[in-house]
Amino acid sequence: MTNASALTALQSLATTNKSLEMTQARISTGYRVATASDNAAYWSIATTMRSDKSSLSVVQDALGLGAGKVDTAYSALEKTVEIVNEIKDKLVAATGASSTDKAKLQTEISGLQSQLKMGADGATFSGSNWLSLDTSTGTLTPGIADDAKVVAAFTRSAAGSIQLQTIDIDVQTVKLYDAYAAATNTQKGIIDGLRLGTSGVRDDTATAATGGTVAAQDGYSVSTLTVVGYDDTQIGQMLTVIDTAAKELTDAATTLGAAKKRIDLQKSSTSILMDSIDRGVGQLVDADMNQESTRLQALQVQQQLGIQALSIANSNAQSILQLFKG
Repeated sequence: MTNASALTALQSLATTNKSLEMTQARISTGYRVATASDNAAYWSIATTMRSDKSSLSVVQDALGLGAGKVDTAYSALEKTVEIVNEIKDKLVAATGASSTDKAKLQTEISGLQSQLKMGADGATFSGSNWLSLDTSTGTLTPGIADDAKVVAAFTRSAAGSIQLQTIDIDVQTVKLYDAYAAATNTQKGIIDGLRLGTSGVRDDTATAATGGTVAAQDGYSVSTLTVVGYDDTQIGQMLTVIDTAAKELTDAATTLGAAKKRIDLQKSSTSILMDSIDRGVGQLVDADMNQESTRLQALQVQQQLGIQALSIANSNAQSILQLFKG
């Protein structure tokens, strides 16, 4: 009534078949931990790390977008420096020139001033313009441009909390124009801010100079200065203003260049971190295909042997029938 040998062989075959199914699943999926039931701890860690990698991919995109904005502003600043130097050359030529020559030179200067504004207005990338803006709306303090923030890092603390880190760019120090009418001279941009003729720096005490009359608080703006009707002393002050503005433009370009360098370094670091996460997750959950293929062959042999053992156990019971044969 009970075939103990067959039961033993059947249990052994069932165990072999279960192991065989597991090995085939690992070979099919490439994972030794594909679901939480395989290894709850490893599956949980791997799932969290995959989620973090997805967030890092978004950070990588944000860095690329930030790099585009910085490149656009930097390229426009480079051109601005060239144009400002051309204006300086025109001022040098205007020194000691006749009224007629000054009028001709002013035509060229006005054209260069228009080009400055056009270049700043066109330095827009993905809706952002850091060179020509209006701080009357959308800012924390009217007249002061908000810092531009580029998401640069996604980190998870030991406690599991998420933190985002940014690369901040001081737009106030790089802007060229500000359309906010109430902005003070020091709040205005590098090009449209009124500067003292004696020092060349933007100053709230500066007032627009009058041609032919020199005053202590005479002020000039790169965007509006004119040589027509102004004497050589005042043109000398304009040269001081232009030279100081050129230095500030160089500093602004340096600020953007440093930001671009940081963004490039962070992009590289983020890419390396994403690869590290891939390797770490792989070590936790990936199947060793060499090992699994070897195990598969062994289990297939065990399965065949188990079937053979079960067949032998069942055939032993069949021999009882020989006693009933006449």
